[in-house]
Amino acid sequence: MNNTFSRQLGRSGIQVSAMGLGCWAIGGPFTSPGNVPVGWSAVDDGESIRAIHRALELGVNFFDTSDVYGAGHSEEVLGKALAGRRDGVVIATKFGNVFDSPTRHVTGEDGSPEHARQALEASLRRLNTDYIDLYQFHLSGYPPEKAAPTRDALEQLVEEGKIRGYAWSTDSLERVKVFAEGPHCIAVQQHMNVFSYNAEILALCEERNLASVNRSPLAMGLLTGKFQESTRFPADDVRRNVEWYEGIKGGKPNPAWLRKLDAIRQILTSEGRTLAQGALAWIWARSENTIPIPGFKTVKQAEENINAMQFGPLSKEQMHQIDILLVQ
Repeated sequence: MNNTFSRQLGRSGIQVSAMGLGCWAIGGPFTSPGNVPVGWSAVDDGESIRAIHRALELGVNFFDTSDVYGAGHSEEVLGKALAGRRDGVVIATKFGNVFDSPTRHVTGEDGSPEHARQALEASLRRLNTDYIDLYQFHLSGYPPEKAAPTRDALEQLVEEGKIRGYAWSTDSLERVKVFAEGPHCIAVQQHMNVFSYNAEILALCEERNLASVNRSPLAMGLLTGKFQESTRFPADDVRRNVEWYEGIKGGKPNPAWLRKLDAIRQILTSEGRTLAQGALAWIWARSENTIPIPGFKTVKQAEENINAMQFGPLSKEQMHQIDILLVQ
């Protein structure tokens, strides 16, 4: 890989770039069952494809999407971008949501083993591939006592060669443990950034040799330094309606998080890093199992994030200083 460093995708032995690209934003607008926007506003498919091609040039080989992003559109765009390049990339996608592609509307959820197989076949068509490297359960709150049959169905899909491994995208340790019992569970996708993460899940990843694939590594954009207390997100932007997310309240950045960012800004921007690059460096320093997947909508955004790999992780001393500052 060019200017990158690599990590293992858990106990699979699959080598991936230490950073992947998260493909939620490039799915474009779509809505939840309550007609609430859950996309990241308008997107240019041509720019998305150019960004993916640029990422490949810079050494990124790991791409994370979901069937529900843009109600199938993200997978379609990624499939077009990776045409003729499948052997050199590692694709992760997700299942569990039910949606209508023409209206780009999410209609419900289905965590059953039967749906896992049906959803996989649809994802394979959209991605124009015959296998998925990492297949992830997307229903973060699915009852853990019902999850074993779904895990076993994923094991069967591994046996059939349809997927190489699987994970659960959840921040619940109880749920992670159910999937981790499966021999081909190779990762966990968890929320993680310098402000917020589940340390117990990360410890389990290290104990079981699972990759910690990290969504929201830039705290929904707050760690880019582009937002102020006065920032207002567009009506069709998911950040307008994320009351479940501590970093954004009432459709605007949480002032407490902006103050935290100011406190650690100097450390994150050390050695010539941008804020975003420093935030990614913190994740790499926190554990060798971590693989952040920042989102993107432009070539410029992808380049900035990918160039963080030239700097590598923060030092132990820098990590200690950040710990001190964040508890003050």
